[in-house]
Amino acid sequence: MYLPQLPLETFLPRWCEPGRHVVIERGRALAMSVHAAAACVRSGMRRAGVQAICPDAQLHERDALREQDALRDIALALLRYTPEVALAEESSLLLDVTASLRAFGGRLALCRLVRGTVAALGFTPRLGMAPTALGAWLLARGRMPLARRVIRIDSMARRLNAQPCTLLPALRPYHEWLAGIGCHTLGDARRLPRAGLQRRTGKETLEALDRAYGLAPELFRWVQAPKVFSAGLELPGRIEHAEAVLFAARRLLLQMAGWLVAQQLAVSRFVLLLQHERGRSAIAPTPVEIALAAPAWHEEHLTRLLKERLGRVELAAPVIALRLEAGQTQPMLPPAGSLFPEPGGTPADDHRLLELLTARLGNQSVLAPAPRADHRPELCNAWIPAAATVRPSAAVLPHAERPFWILDQPLALSVREHRPFYGSPLKMIKGPERIESGWWDGALAVRDYFIAQDEASACYWIYRERNGEEIRWFLHGLFA
Repeated sequence: MYLPQLPLETFLPRWCEPGRHVVIERGRALAMSVHAAAACVRSGMRRAGVQAICPDAQLHERDALREQDALRDIALALLRYTPEVALAEESSLLLDVTASLRAFGGRLALCRLVRGTVAALGFTPRLGMAPTALGAWLLARGRMPLARRVIRIDSMARRLNAQPCTLLPALRPYHEWLAGIGCHTLGDARRLPRAGLQRRTGKETLEALDRAYGLAPELFRWVQAPKVFSAGLELPGRIEHAEAVLFAARRLLLQMAGWLVAQQLAVSRFVLLLQHERGRSAIAPTPVEIALAAPAWHEEHLTRLLKERLGRVELAAPVIALRLEAGQTQPMLPPAGSLFPEPGGTPADDHRLLELLTARLGNQSVLAPAPRADHRPELCNAWIPAAATVRPSAAVLPHAERPFWILDQPLALSVREHRPFYGSPLKMIKGPERIESGWWDGALAVRDYFIAQDEASACYWIYRERNGEEIRWFLHGLFA
């Protein structure tokens, strides 16, 4: 069965590369940045040796808990490519991308996407692909960069045969014995008698070799996405400008995008909390809330909206940490394709434009009409933020004619020769339309509306208000 896998090894975060940084474990160098390696720092060096050969190197003690958190963050972001992601030994991840190759344009395109996602999270990946998970894991850790991706069993077997025995964890404890009998590669180990190899190394060694070469099944415990998304990130320094938060916030957006795809959800509202000083001089976090006109799950679109919104945020204090929470979600709807696409922009393009304008200008600057179920014109004609997901129900008036321009406050009209006067005597050309409504809320309206015309043929929307024996006229709207 064809099961390509993609293991990933995480080393130093990318923000460490500009300087000389070395990760120390048990007094010896475990990993180093590019600049430290250029200064002849090598894995296995003692702490004193590193300081002697590179005095300006910054030493960091290995933190296993932070490494596991980073792996889980990467796994959550990679769920956008496949639902089958597993944590493996020695800081690696395994992805079953059998069903994802066609969806993402083939193995090379998928590798580029995975590499870009991990790099955006701030880590340097090393990828390998093979028909078996352990085979891909071994190829990724090999010293031949051009031979890390294979898709056929026979090609994988040839490349694995040339790999050293020390790559397979089950054979490492017996390295001296294997070297003593001239067994240096995995191919040499496979040519040894199976019964004798099992007697000297154990059954686990044969099982590992069989799994690597596709002769035994592989079982995994796949990573499960949480039911609710809430992810945090501690910043390496204090950030005093909101626009500079975007680079770190994109890491959280990538995780949320993976979580949304894994849960088959789309987000309609999310909030980024900019956390400030803690302790006695604690400052409340600054919320940056993004409301979408249409639910979405693409990281590029969410990043663009957040970038526009952060450009309008003024920080009350430096930012030391971030937290991203998905506020409102709903089931992800598949794209509605049509045989003959509509000319011009699609509804999705219109929604994205509204969201971008709202993020740039603010909620109260981009409004959409939202008629209410009320016959009184001053109440049924309402506007709400365009990004609002819940809109009031609209009144259906199929035979009513309404002007485009409704006055905020009706204008009282004088009466001349028994006709309302507005620049000139007005002539009724249509009406009346009687409205008697509002008795339940104390704002009773008893009106007769007319469409009137002046001597210049301009049309107005006026009404006659009856209050006992007194009759008053008001101008309420203008027709275009």
